[in-house]
Amino acid sequence: MIKKIFKISGMHCTSCAMNIDGELEDTKGVKESNTNYAKSQTEVEFDEKKIAEEKIINIIQKTGYKVNILD
Repeated sequence: MIKKIFKISGMHCTSCAMNIDGELEDTKGVKESNTNYAKSQTEVEFDEKKIAEEKIINIIQKTGYKVNILD
C-alpha cells in the first residue's frame, strides 16, 4: 500500500469532498480516501498492484474535478 496526495480544483463544498471519497472508496484497490475541501486535496491510500495512479486521476476527473499529483 502507498499513499499519494492529489491536488483537487473545482470543489465548492464539503459535499464535493464526500462525493470524491465515495467514488474512490468504492473502487477496487483503494483502501482509504480522505478528501479535504479546505485544503483542496485528497490523500489516497491504495494498492499500486491493483490500481494505477492514472485510474485514480480518471475517477476524480469523472466526478467533475481537476486533479494533479502533489506527492
